Amino acid sequence: MCFHVSIYHEPEYWEKKFRVKISDDKLKPYFKRPNYHLNGFAHPNMLLIPQEKNDVLAPGVWGIVPSNKSSQEIKAYYKEAVRYGAGLNAQSEKLFQHFLYRESAMIRRCIVPVSGFFEPHEHNKKKYPFYITGKDSQPLVLAGIYSVIDTFITFTILTKAASPLFEKIHNTKKRQPVILDEDQAHNWLDGNLEQEGLRDIIQSEFPESHLETYTVSKDMFSPKVDSNVETIIDKVVYPELASVFQ
Repeated sequence: MCFHVSIYHEPEYWEKKFRVKISDDKLKPYFKRPNYHLNGFAHPNMLLIPQEKNDVLAPGVWGIVPSNKSSQEIKAYYKEAVRYGAGLNAQSEKLFQHFLYRESAMIRRCIVPVSGFFEPHEHNKKKYPFYITGKDSQPLVLAGIYSVIDTFITFTILTKAASPLFEKIHNTKKRQPVILDEDQAHNWLDGNLEQEGLRDIIQSEFPESHLETYTVSKDMFSPKVDSNVETIIDKVVYPELASVFQ
């Protein structure tokens, strides 16, 4: 699963990397503020690149909402949908069957750039947060789908069965987000892609050698602590995990 992310790269970085422009320059000050820990259940605004306008960075609300809802119904929907994960993740295996996903699967795909994301590991009935980012702190690109509600974009991040690395980290649910390389990110937004091509992208394994993974402070889990601070992505060593991760 993927419910927590880190986004500290500025909009200008994403514009240059993906050769796009932010949809409204007035949004830049808001997205310039680094967010070292965003909790998906707070339904934050994040920048994404939508299939329908793949030359722009557009703001989207994390948590997909059915397109037949109005903007006034979004908050109520999130409150009701929290039992189903609040629309934060979509199982890629259900992409073409689920009533909410299939509507977006062919025409409303998106890529979600992040600096990194967090996953929980369980050991002796205790949870330890892992931070996952690219080698040398390179950002990552996650596959998503979205809906349009009045003037709002709402989106979800696709997940799939865990790779050997993520199965070791996320050892209870054994899921992971769909991570895309540069070519796959471009192809994910291609309007000519058919179901088979989409499945091929989803099933491709992002090279584990291109990832950096390590444990961080348990403050990440605490609602009583402001964990949206730079130190939350600092490495914290837990001796009790030494035998598990060697």
